[in-house]
Amino acid sequence: MKQIAVLGLSRFGASVARSLTRMGAEVLGVDSDAEKVADMVNEITHVIQADVMDGDALDSIGLRNFDAVVLSIKNVEISCLTTMALKDHGAKYIVAQAGAEAHAKILERIGADKVIMPEKDMGTRLARNLVGNNIIDYMELSARHSLMEIAVLDEWVGHTIRENNIRMKYGVNIVAVRSGRNLLVSPKGEDLIHDGDVLVVIGENNDLEKLNRLESKRKRS
Repeated sequence: MKQIAVLGLSRFGASVARSLTRMGAEVLGVDSDAEKVADMVNEITHVIQADVMDGDALDSIGLRNFDAVVLSIKNVEISCLTTMALKDHGAKYIVAQAGAEAHAKILERIGADKVIMPEKDMGTRLARNLVGNNIIDYMELSARHSLMEIAVLDEWVGHTIRENNIRMKYGVNIVAVRSGRNLLVSPKGEDLIHDGDVLVVIGENNDLEKLNRLESKRKRS
């Protein structure tokens, strides 16, 4: 069982802590606000009131025992100082929340193993969904690659994945096919594409954009 500490039980931190608990992780939530701590008592495995800027408090948490530490603090100065302190107190893997690009770069340079920007990530995801005529869901995996759920094109229906030759034509790989409530992972070339199917594809962002623009042009014509 994974053991994860979530420092800062703001809206984002609390959501992460609850989700981790539902997924079976053992979660310790930490916040200096007594009300936030009280709200989480029955939601996650353990929760304590403590000041993450206090070195003695960090020592008492026993950071070396956790697989990862999630730092959910928007204040730039506090999050940066805490990130450095977490490294000094034995944190194995730090995931830190940032509110802006400059904040993110600082966190990366001072020791955060992963930096996330919830508002930006959700904004990008929503924008992709709104402008993409056939995009159902979209998730950036890196600066160059993304995972996308896309409604099948009319010309694909009734043909197998091999016959459609999607990988060669569009440069994307199909990792799953969703048909109603059924999800076929790692589909084979002979699997047939049906009307209403959704393809889960992975590829370079440029190729995914080209595929979406192609469908957009067809819908306008």
